[in-house]
Amino acid sequence: MRILHILDHSIPLHSGYTFRTAAILREQRKRGWHTEHLTSPKQINCSVAEEVVDGLHFYRTPPVTGLVARLPFFNMIALMNATERRLREVVERGKPDFLHAHSPALNALPAIRVGRALNIPVVYEIRAFWEDAAVDHGTSSEWGPRYRLSRSLETWAVQHADAVTTICEGLRSDLAARKGVAAEKITVIPNAVDIEKFTVSGVADAAFKAQLGLQGRQVLGFLGSFYAYEGLNLLLDALPLMLQTNPDIRVLLVGGGPQEDALKAQAVQLGVADKVVFCGRVPHDQVQRYYDLVDVLVYPRLSMRLTELVTPLKPLEAMAQGRVLVASDVGGHRELIRDGETGVLFRAGDATDLAAKVPGLLNAPARWPQLAAHGRRFVETERNWALSVARYAAVYDYAKRQTLLP
Repeated sequence: MRILHILDHSIPLHSGYTFRTAAILREQRKRGWHTEHLTSPKQINCSVAEEVVDGLHFYRTPPVTGLVARLPFFNMIALMNATERRLREVVERGKPDFLHAHSPALNALPAIRVGRALNIPVVYEIRAFWEDAAVDHGTSSEWGPRYRLSRSLETWAVQHADAVTTICEGLRSDLAARKGVAAEKITVIPNAVDIEKFTVSGVADAAFKAQLGLQGRQVLGFLGSFYAYEGLNLLLDALPLMLQTNPDIRVLLVGGGPQEDALKAQAVQLGVADKVVFCGRVPHDQVQRYYDLVDVLVYPRLSMRLTELVTPLKPLEAMAQGRVLVASDVGGHRELIRDGETGVLFRAGDATDLAAKVPGLLNAPARWPQLAAHGRRFVETERNWALSVARYAAVYDYAKRQTLLP
């Protein structure tokens, strides 16, 4: 079976998108499937037509340049046209049995056009809704023309692809409710982790901990990107309340993003700047050192369409390491975390509830081993890549049957 994946971007760029892609490709190859890979013009810092990264060969699409690249709407058309031209070249060379387009719809539409022209089954994989990501990153408004256009393109792609996959039940349910979408064509291929790459909780480097002023402290941690929807402002709002009962609490924030300056200002305004350690972005090979400093990881995502529908990867990685975690009860978290069994949930957007749940967990270390063990077992048995990728076999079979229908 020969599968051509059409991607927004890929390694060597670092993102949850690229890490999921690489895991899928490697697991598909373990199953004996032949995979080829094409990225869109949005693969930044890339000027070659082809390259091999970590043993995976990628075809690249030249970037869109000139005035059209800066014009709203027209730049989307230019991106799709460029992807389609390059896709036709790669298809002619590789003769794939399936086209597997990964979100956004800017990849799906070219794949569908080429697939229809050449009678190749098309699978469309949606990892998040493009329109919602635009809103939550502050680049659109829910009722603006970009939002409506993005949503329309997404729906059209789902209607016309031969089979569709999503990463979680929230996305599947939303798609199935859209007009003209057949629910039976949608399959959930959940996010997972490569369990062999994660070891259960390492030991904190005492000197490093002292260097950051965390020696003898109860450390709450978040490692990731500082987007508004992550709710880190809520964690800071809850900190003064938590300090009333647990004065040794410190918050360790590792990463960066659009909210970094606002969070630093908020810490000053709340009078807790000396209780929050901002480490900035750190090299990938150093991340584990910071994880090892944390007693309880906190994922305070706010409730909005993106977080209610989409499951994040970070809690899975935390459970794979046998970490103790507290998270808001948004839909994406509820699909991953069983309250009181694999983690602790608090009411989304409620700083008072967060301030109650965290000390309750910090002050009950006897609960930690069981929570950690259950979380690790959940990942091992339900969220490993071998199990997730095995589901594609039925998806490809369904897609092939659709192209044979009269």
